[in-house]
Amino acid sequence: MFTERINSVYKDHMVTIRSSNAHLNFLMAVDWIGFGYAAAIAFGGFMGYKRKGSVMSLMAGLVFGCLSAYGAYYVSYDAKDIKISLLSSGVLSLVMGTRYKKSGKLMPAGIMTGLSLLMVFRLLLLLVG
Repeated sequence: MFTERINSVYKDHMVTIRSSNAHLNFLMAVDWIGFGYAAAIAFGGFMGYKRKGSVMSLMAGLVFGCLSAYGAYYVSYDAKDIKISLLSSGVLSLVMGTRYKKSGKLMPAGIMTGLSLLMVFRLLLLLVG
């Protein structure tokens, strides 16, 4: 009874594992924060290209956005598998932090540094908790 209710409520988030001995269903918690962070990075790279014509911003935004989305995909399956997300957000926080320190401009370097540091902190909390 209880499992039928869960299956009906969370049908779109169910993942089924089939093996020779067992048939297991479990809920997959989607890392919406990680995917949102990845979208913000990609969108920021696109806006840098659109406003300033910076191809480097576009490429960096797409590379780090895709890497962060890939990491969020892995965190969705296993909350302890933070390696890819931690690497991308850590590198981005260092790069953008250096740019913020040199320029002193809040947009975009300061904002991305803050978002990346928050993401690093969140991922470390996932690892500990």
